[in-house]
Amino acid sequence: MVEGKGYINKYSFDEITIIYRLIIMKKYTDEELRNCKKITLKIAGDYLGIAPNAVGVGMRNNLLPIGLAINNEEKDRRFSESWSYHIVAERLIAYNHGTISEIHVQNIEKGLDRIVEEFSSLKQELLFILSENEEVGN
Repeated sequence: MVEGKGYINKYSFDEITIIYRLIIMKKYTDEELRNCKKITLKIAGDYLGIAPNAVGVGMRNNLLPIGLAINNEEKDRRFSESWSYHIVAERLIAYNHGTISEIHVQNIEKGLDRIVEEFSSLKQELLFILSENEEVGN
């Protein structure tokens, strides 16, 4: 314990950190995560026992394979960056239990890339068909 007045001086940094985690950070169950409509950085941080900022930094730097970190490239932003996050419940749960491997993540990402490519191709075909229909109508 640290000498001084007030409660904050009675506890060491480590003791305060433990108290913070016990009181402030809610420990979510796997089932609660699966039922979340959107998993925020705060929820993921609480679940993993780390700060929400650490979750964001880990995702942006590809160190935390629990979802996608998307850099919102806006021309008006000169001095700060804007990021969006999509956290996948099953990936977060697997990471927390130590059952997610980098190879598994890469296979998931390759599959997602293939789906996006197929969707883009279908979108182009649909736009072509719509433009042909418009030409026929005129």
